[in-house]
Amino acid sequence: MNDFDFAGKTVVVTGGSMGIGETFARELDARGAKLVLVARSKEKLEALAARLEHAQVIVEDLTKPGAARRVFDEVTRRGLDVDVLINNAGFGAHGPFADIPLETQRGQIDLNIGALVELTYVFLPMLERRRGGIIQVASMAAYQPTPYMAVYGATKAFVLSFTEALWAEYKDRGVRVMALSPGATDTPFFERAGEGAAGGARKARPEGVVRLGLDEFPKNRPSVIHGLGNFLATFASRFFPRALVVKLMARISAPKPQALQATTR
Repeated sequence: MNDFDFAGKTVVVTGGSMGIGETFARELDARGAKLVLVARSKEKLEALAARLEHAQVIVEDLTKPGAARRVFDEVTRRGLDVDVLINNAGFGAHGPFADIPLETQRGQIDLNIGALVELTYVFLPMLERRRGGIIQVASMAAYQPTPYMAVYGATKAFVLSFTEALWAEYKDRGVRVMALSPGATDTPFFERAGEGAAGGARKARPEGVVRLGLDEFPKNRPSVIHGLGNFLATFASRFFPRALVVKLMARISAPKPQALQATTR
């Protein structure tokens, strides 16, 4: 399963109006893919699509009930056969757990988990027929508890576990399912969440994250981590007590005194 070529393939990218999603769109366009970009920002989506060779847009707020089915129904109404689904849409909130509004906490679960699972469910039969697959954008936060981003980290841990489980189910059925875990990345995520959410880490360029994901996808790997330092940190954490690891994460991610903010990726 190493011969996958994105040229001529139809790819759905959620959260496609900015950040990693926009970078996926640009890189896939350069590789000859036909794009369906999904996000709630109509102006940003249409402006991006106008600069790409083959791109359509679907304006949808994926936090709303039934959004995944509406996206799928619109794709089929347009007569499109999707080869790859990239579940990139997500957002995080940084701050003490009880200081973040419950609506925001629940919103992270609804988008990062609920919409991702529903989109995966409705598109998977089509992806299997097309012998394509799914890239789920997880995070380094998936690999250990993340104090002060407790719900966000937990949602990404779900994404990683869910994706690797599906990989095992579908790897012999012609479907690639891969989790892509970036560390801190230079996107609008931190413009509103604040630099504390990065834990002082040097931010990677989104182009490197996206190219890694697209280059590793054909190899049918269950998951991939962007950055050698991130990979080594994840590997090393296995040899320390979890209590020690989470205490260290609390020191790294503790917010500076400032107003709580949240952002979409």
